[in-house]
Amino acid sequence: MYKICLVEDEKDLNDLIMSYLKRENYEVVNFYNGEDAIDYVGQKVHLWILDIMLGDTISGYDIIKKIRELDPEVPVIFTSARDQDLDKIIGLELGSDDYVTKPYSPKELVLRVNRIIKRVYIQKTNRIQYETYEIDVDKRLVIENNREINLTSLEFDLLLMFVKNINKSFSREEIIKNVWGDDYFGSDRVVDDLVRRVRKKMPKIKLKTIYGFGYRLT
Repeated sequence: MYKICLVEDEKDLNDLIMSYLKRENYEVVNFYNGEDAIDYVGQKVHLWILDIMLGDTISGYDIIKKIRELDPEVPVIFTSARDQDLDKIIGLELGSDDYVTKPYSPKELVLRVNRIIKRVYIQKTNRIQYETYEIDVDKRLVIENNREINLTSLEFDLLLMFVKNINKSFSREEIIKNVWGDDYFGSDRVVDDLVRRVRKKMPKIKLKTIYGFGYRLT
C-alpha cells in the first residue's frame, strides 16, 4: 500500500482529500500544520501533497527543502490558492512534480496522484509495496529489510491476489478458484491452512477473517 502525506491547514479540505485518497486504497498520514509535518519528514513516504501557504511559520517550501535533503526522489505535489507563475517556478526549482491551484476538484487531485504513483513506482518495476514488505511480482519474491521471505507458490499466489485487491472480501470458494484453479476438488479448509501459513511468515499482514465467509486484506 502506498503511503501519502497530506499537509493542508484547511481542516475541511484536508479531511475531504483524505477520504478521497483512502477510497483509492492509499494509506494517508495527514497534517494540519507545517510543524507536525516537518517533524515527520524522513519516514517512509511514497508521495507528499503540500499546501504552500500554511497557517504557521513553516511553509510548504520549508517542508520540501527538508524532504529533498533526505530523499531527492519522492514525488511532491504543491497546492496553492495563488495562481502565480513565480510559485510554480519556485516549486519546480525546489523539486516538486506537480502544482495544483485552489480551488480544485478532489477527483482531479486524486487523478494526478494516481498518475504520479503509476509513473514513479508501478511502471518502474513490477513491484507492490505492502506495509514493510516489497513484493516483486515478476520474480515472485517477497523482501523485508533486505531479507527474502520464502513463500511457496500457493502462498505467493494467495498474497498476490489479496495485495492487488486491498479491502475486497473473498469467499473461500473464490480463493480456491483464484489460487488452486477450477480443477480443485476437496475441502475449503485448505484456504484456512494457507492463510495461517502466510500470517506466520508475514506477521505484519492485515489479513482479516470474515467468519462464515472468507477473508479480506486491509
